[in-house]
Amino acid sequence: MIVERRVELRFCQESRDAQTHVNLSAVRRDGRCLWVAGDETATIERLTAVTGEDGRVTGYDGQTTIALADLFPLPAGAGEEADIEGLARADGWLWAIGSHSLKRKKIKPGNGDAKARKRLATVVREDNRFILARIPLVTGDDGLPRAVAEDGERTAAVLGLDQDSIADLLADDPHLAPFLAIPSKDNGLDIEGVAVHGDRLYIGLRGPVLRGWAVLVEIRPGSHPRDPRRLRALPIGDDGEPYRTHFLDLGGLGVRDLCPHGDDLLVLTGPSMDLDGPVRLVRWPGAARAGAGSVVAADELEVLGELPHGDGDDHAEGIAVLDEPGTRLLVVYDSPAPDRLTADGGVLADVVDLG
Repeated sequence: MIVERRVELRFCQESRDAQTHVNLSAVRRDGRCLWVAGDETATIERLTAVTGEDGRVTGYDGQTTIALADLFPLPAGAGEEADIEGLARADGWLWAIGSHSLKRKKIKPGNGDAKARKRLATVVREDNRFILARIPLVTGDDGLPRAVAEDGERTAAVLGLDQDSIADLLADDPHLAPFLAIPSKDNGLDIEGVAVHGDRLYIGLRGPVLRGWAVLVEIRPGSHPRDPRRLRALPIGDDGEPYRTHFLDLGGLGVRDLCPHGDDLLVLTGPSMDLDGPVRLVRWPGAARAGAGSVVAADELEVLGELPHGDGDDHAEGIAVLDEPGTRLLVVYDSPAPDRLTADGGVLADVVDLG
């Protein structure tokens, strides 16, 4: 795919100190604003468009930080990262999802053999990663969207507070259950995208990839009858199950993000483990009309093109449709290459033409 231009995302000093601008993992457009998240904090950021004399967007700044713990309870409290890997927006709600992944400790420079072996044998669970949140959006006096804890009867709510996370829903799944105890970088469970279609959420898995097939999980979340700050997975389909799985032949790649495009889903794809590329943008036509338990062959998908990736950097992690015709897509990168970092402490995202 051809990168049409780059736009600068500018962050405040506090976020730069927290490395949010170099750990971007999710993005969604909301009118003149962008909602973005980094995977090293428990916050969501709102940026506002800056336009040139011709009315074209040249960048985004005016950052506002939303601490998730100010909106709803977090399983491990405000001090632990939530590893937000996907954002979605629809019908006055903002959705945010954690990776739901375990992590294996890295070997650090200078570790001796014994220390290195011990670190590689250590697997860590961080409970804040295992959340799905639904947040009310309201329009402020400035005409910009705001994320709030309450708006009348609408309340920020979360799935994953009481052994009811998406990982818990999959505990007996014949395909995914064996991977729940495996760290994400070892082809274990790793959520990296979410998209809304009506009352359904499509959740994209970077891992596991099963013999070359990527997995999407479909759920229908709703308010919990006993606690307005909790969600539950409502029955989906005629069989009354709380979720469905779909399998896509992405040629061995996993899902890095999802974005609705009419009734289609745009799928950002990339390696499932600690590799750099390839990175492709794929369209799943008619995803919103897909039947239960779809198995989608490669010839039923449309490869829109390749996206740039670096060697140890420039990992495409988030996509968002930028305009109402839906012809341009914004791509944000984790671990951006040095030439993406600006003198003002910003980072450059790509604008690509969908054609």
